[in-house]
Amino acid sequence: MPSKTVYKIIRQYSKGPVPPEDMQKLLEIAEDYGKVKNYVYARFGGIGGLSKLYPGYTVQNEMTASGLRDTLGMPSVYFYLAVFDALGELKAQWTRTKARVQKNVNQNAGFTEEEKHYLCFLIKVSTAFEKVLNQKPVELTRELTARHELLAEHLETERLHRYLCRQVRKCHVKPHTENTLGFAVSERAYRYGDGGIYISTKEKRKRIFIPLTDGSRYKSQLYIKLDPKESALEIYVPIQTAVRKHPDYTGRIGIAFGMYTMLTTHEGHRYGEELGTYQTAYTDWIREKTAGYQRSRESNPGRKKYYARKRKLEEQLHGYINQELNRFLSTEKPRTVYMAKLPGTQAKGSNKRINHSVSLWQRGYIRKRLAQKCEEQSVEMVEVQGKDISRECSRCGFVTAGRPGGSAGGKQDRRFICPSCGYEEEEKTNTALNAKKRGQGEGGLERS
Repeated sequence: MPSKTVYKIIRQYSKGPVPPEDMQKLLEIAEDYGKVKNYVYARFGGIGGLSKLYPGYTVQNEMTASGLRDTLGMPSVYFYLAVFDALGELKAQWTRTKARVQKNVNQNAGFTEEEKHYLCFLIKVSTAFEKVLNQKPVELTRELTARHELLAEHLETERLHRYLCRQVRKCHVKPHTENTLGFAVSERAYRYGDGGIYISTKEKRKRIFIPLTDGSRYKSQLYIKLDPKESALEIYVPIQTAVRKHPDYTGRIGIAFGMYTMLTTHEGHRYGEELGTYQTAYTDWIREKTAGYQRSRESNPGRKKYYARKRKLEEQLHGYINQELNRFLSTEKPRTVYMAKLPGTQAKGSNKRINHSVSLWQRGYIRKRLAQKCEEQSVEMVEVQGKDISRECSRCGFVTAGRPGGSAGGKQDRRFICPSCGYEEEEKTNTALNAKKRGQGEGGLERS
């Protein structure tokens, strides 16, 4: 039986500055790539184009007949990648629209359960959804027609159809891209060799050579990200990697994230204790440079050094995060990791420095990298409800009023004190214990 595989992104970097004339040729491709995507968005992004998105050959044929490729003088290897890139985003946008409409239907107290069930059927069955939005008779297969008639019986379907159309008009947004600094490239349009990569241009049989910092070679669709300010480019390479299975990974670990210590387990083990140092250096530097740039905008038009330094700090921060996540997995050897859903953006406080640190906190990156690494190592990652998870006593379940000190209990000097049973623990450890408890169920926590 073949082993399971997952995709990951490998990055390659240009070696030395890209000549201005070569960068200009790549920028022309990226600009045309964006124009093609926006053309597809505008032409097929509304309800009229919904019937043409699956399987997508209609869009491809109409784009061929549009004459846009000849107008731009764009090679087919780039033109059709842009078309299918835009097509994928349109499908994703409609998925998001349906999710929003579904949520509104479920929250509408004015509908009966039968009406909600009927609307959910229309949203789920793509053919019915498209017909209703375009005000056409709903024609389905025999099996689906029988189900549709059964659900529609005794319902005022016209009213429900009008509601669905209003909700789609309210929720659906046509995509648009302003990105003119990147494009996808197929195997036909590039060739590795001589310590770099040869990339096709808009000129027939003309390729430009970009030296790379490594000699690796790949055979897959690539994405080229341009940085004209730095005269550099990055190549994103999707590769398949086999999922590793570890017989000795048997632990069930609850974890809690923090801004200064990245991760704390339910047993009090800490990983990424220097995250705060890296994070503070990063945010303080950005605040300082941003303020300086605002004061001297006219006399400081170039930001080349700023972006170079920012990228270096980000790479150091991300390198440290990945290093500590690897150490966490190899040390704890978990079979299952329980974590609270990360909170959304909170209301700003009075301290601007703290606000800025919170806004630049790498929590999204940490969660994404942990999810990727868990998948690669066959580790199950379970997200639990985060409501009151840091204010709940992991021993008795009592929920404190907040952060007050004194006899009322709560959090004091980064320690959790329960006013009900007197239990005391480091606050992140208590949160991690609750994550494990919620992940395993009320009776599933085994205290050591």
